[in-house]
Amino acid sequence: MGDEKYTAAFELIMNAGNAKSKALMAIEAARDFDFEEAEKCLKEAEVDMRKAHQAQFDMIQDEANGKPVDVHIILVHAQDHLTMAMMARDNAEEFINLYKIIKELKEAK
Repeated sequence: MGDEKYTAAFELIMNAGNAKSKALMAIEAARDFDFEEAEKCLKEAEVDMRKAHQAQFDMIQDEANGKPVDVHIILVHAQDHLTMAMMARDNAEEFINLYKIIKELKEAK
């Protein structure tokens, strides 16, 4: 199997991994009540998530256009990374909201 068959999968892994890392950084910033930094990290995660989705979309387009995409363990791993990145981003959004509530409750005392 040639290296070109792995390129899209590795692009997906890289961008999804970056998105997940930035989503987790957003949670860490929110834990410190640094909501400006949390939102910044979340926006950066979204940029990487779009890149990951584009890599996935390109593979889907290739398949739809009659250019089969070989399914190999690296591609399966890449899809796992994308799924986990999406969950991390969703969780980060929720954690940011929860930390905002916690901060408000602490300040109301």
